[in-house]
Amino acid sequence: MNQLVGERISIATFKAQTTRHRIMGIVNTDDMQIVFSDTPGVLKPNYKLQESMLAFSESALQDADVLLYVTDVIENPEKNMDFLEKVQKMKIPVLLLINKIDSLTPNPSPKGEGNKGEGSSQVQLATIVEKWHALLPNAEILPISAKNKFGVDMLLKRIKELLPDSPPYFDKDQLTDKPARFFVSEIIREKILLYYDKEIPYAVEVRVERFKEEEKLIRINAVIYVERDSQKGIIIGHQGVALKKVNSEARKALEKFFDKHIYLETYVKVDKDWRSSQKELDSFGYNPE
Repeated sequence: MNQLVGERISIATFKAQTTRHRIMGIVNTDDMQIVFSDTPGVLKPNYKLQESMLAFSESALQDADVLLYVTDVIENPEKNMDFLEKVQKMKIPVLLLINKIDSLTPNPSPKGEGNKGEGSSQVQLATIVEKWHALLPNAEILPISAKNKFGVDMLLKRIKELLPDSPPYFDKDQLTDKPARFFVSEIIREKILLYYDKEIPYAVEVRVERFKEEEKLIRINAVIYVERDSQKGIIIGHQGVALKKVNSEARKALEKFFDKHIYLETYVKVDKDWRSSQKELDSFGYNPE
């Protein structure tokens, strides 16, 4: 979505379940408005937070004019069969995007056969396309590389062709449906995803308690919530070194995002089992309705 919108709306890391909310990115031209809706990846929920994430994904099936189902060259589709069965029943156009085709590496072909052996990138991709076509026969399949912008322009052109005529939903100068505080919490959470291992990033939520914008400076106070005292210690690190690193990297990213100097203070608190508490999830904005 970041490539299609032309702005960094959604955080992105190499870890699964990076996206937790449904985030809209709005593209405006003189004669058109496209509202992209980025949802969490599909998964079988193990606790209430993941139930909310799945609900965000399923909500996109109810109001979309075009569905972009994003997979990649290594994903096993069998793990998402419940969701795919719902996609199979969709009456709207479905574009199946096979991302990360740049990561296909050909195996050496036998001598004299060039790059047409069974291990070639083209053959690997053809096999993946065939597998997905069997699962979603009505979907239009487009191989892309979001990282290298390969296929993105072609995808945008196809989306324009498929969209119905409609009045604009948002103002011409609006880029997203989320407030500034949301992006602060997401950028901080992105840095935590990048700098901590195992379960720690998934036990974290961020709440912005102060956002005061001045002419050349934004003052921000944010609380990082974890579920255990031991997690709090890991987030802070020895003599506070780990938290200082997160704070520093988040501040740089926020200055780039808002194009202003940022004064950022972060604190760490324990909120036991917040991922399984509906009340806490509602307070953090995980209510798909």
